[in-house]
Amino acid sequence: MHFFKTVLMALALIVSGLSNPVFAGDKDPLFIALSSDATRRVGHVLHFAELQRARGHSLTIWLNESGILLASRKYTEKHANHQAALAELMSKGATVLICHYCMQQFDVEASDLLPGFKIGSPDLLGSALFKDDTKTLSW
Repeated sequence: MHFFKTVLMALALIVSGLSNPVFAGDKDPLFIALSSDATRRVGHVLHFAELQRARGHSLTIWLNESGILLASRKYTEKHANHQAALAELMSKGATVLICHYCMQQFDVEASDLLPGFKIGSPDLLGSALFKDDTKTLSW
């Protein structure tokens, strides 16, 4: 019986060594869904996003729910620092999409959006979210 267990263990180790581990590629795209305008949470997301962008990952941030308020001129007083951080990310190539449905729910008009923010559509979202090898995070 001991011999049988030893043989099974050896086979298990050999087979596990043949499988390919799953790792994120060095430059895989990153899609972050941000559904909050809570100060600490947003600060954490934007810090993480910049670190990953600096490592070479293309970046799309999807603002939905109260996260859309970060893109609105109406909320500059509350979110000036976060708006500046998002503008900086966009100037470095990040894409920031805004949930159109959420804009209606939070009474945010297209004319309220700061420069660079894009209203999401199925085509824009789909092309970012379903791009080969894209990794997603939700905050």
